[in-house]
Amino acid sequence: MHIVQNVWWLLVLIGVMILIHELGHYWAARFFDVKIEAFSFGFGPRLFGFKKGETDFRCSLILFGGYVKMAGEQPGEESTDPRAFLAKPRWQRLIIAFAGPFMNVVLAVGLLAGLFMVHYPKVPTVHSPLIGYIAPDSAAAKAGLREGDRIVQIDNTSNPTWEDIRFKELGSANRAMAVAVERDGHRELFTVTPVLDEKGGGGYAGWDDANEIRLADVMPNMEAAKAGLQRGDVLISVDGHPIRSIIRLHEIVRDANGKPVSIVFRRNNQEHTVSVTPVKSNIDGGAERWMIGVGLEPQFVITRLPFGEAMRESVRQNFRSAGLIYKFLQGIVERRMSARSLEGPIRIAQLSGEAAREGATSFVLLMAMVSLNLAIFNLLPIPILDGGVILLLLIEMILRRDLSLQFKETVFKLGFVFLMAVVVFVLYNDISKILG
Repeated sequence: MHIVQNVWWLLVLIGVMILIHELGHYWAARFFDVKIEAFSFGFGPRLFGFKKGETDFRCSLILFGGYVKMAGEQPGEESTDPRAFLAKPRWQRLIIAFAGPFMNVVLAVGLLAGLFMVHYPKVPTVHSPLIGYIAPDSAAAKAGLREGDRIVQIDNTSNPTWEDIRFKELGSANRAMAVAVERDGHRELFTVTPVLDEKGGGGYAGWDDANEIRLADVMPNMEAAKAGLQRGDVLISVDGHPIRSIIRLHEIVRDANGKPVSIVFRRNNQEHTVSVTPVKSNIDGGAERWMIGVGLEPQFVITRLPFGEAMRESVRQNFRSAGLIYKFLQGIVERRMSARSLEGPIRIAQLSGEAAREGATSFVLLMAMVSLNLAIFNLLPIPILDGGVILLLLIEMILRRDLSLQFKETVFKLGFVFLMAVVVFVLYNDISKILG
């Protein structure tokens, strides 16, 4: 049943992406009076559609893609029609090629802005934040960092937020980062080299921020409820260890191995202490593990942003995400990161189904992310993609002459072969991930 749902939500996801992308090309071409022969949703044989004016609006057999067919568009297509694509000035052709990816960026910004106007998780912005957790044998631990250290600088960024730190970490797999911390009133400098997280595809340093951890849920008939813990209680310490991170609590409960743990918590500005005995359970549907029966969340507030603020926040987050995608691609080229973390249509289908089942918020977030990724991928200087067309046009504008037809045809053939190789790789990659 999930497979059918995944395919359906994938079609919804990419359907919106394709429609918006191709509308960008279509509207730009119409603006410059280019003759448009076909607007196709999908590739291959025509299934159905209608003709309006000179344009055939069609739905084709292979739904994973789409195109706008303009007269005289491809090298070798001779046309004396002044409305043909190649008859237009280069700067107009460049705008038409750029319009598709641009519309995907507009979609990503619009989706996040609309979401933030109804659902925005506001986390307190803390500059020079505390480290609340260090994973054993992690890059941060090997560098000498400790829980309670306050990060005051990472590379060239002074007084960073945890968002700044996360972006630096994700884009720095196998690349050393200079990290300055404040410890016991003194400034100390460390070098942290995040390892490649094979699952996530980015860098992993093994640290977590310090948060006030609040009980979001207390499961009935579990040990925490029996001990008197309630939703809204704030955890202070467990077995004498300060609790600044959700991961730290999981570790302490696991290491207790069924022995009682002493929990200090705050309720109504008063501290209380209870003893709770972990039990083994798989109540969350995963592998059996030691649990006390609580759901945890860091401190944040769900709010709504006004239109202007929502747009600014959306642009900011999309800009940072674009920078992270660029760093990821750079890491692949430099062989610091693995191309195996690329997601293909099968994995995107899984993610689409999972996001849809989680709710509208998750699906909108995924759609915005995929739209931005599609825009950046299409702008890569690969022949047959929009970025390749733009690159060739820019070269011709610099040379002030057309490149030879033979050269263009060869470049487009190479681009097609490369693109098919990428498709085969990501499909194989998706299947190998599913099969483990």
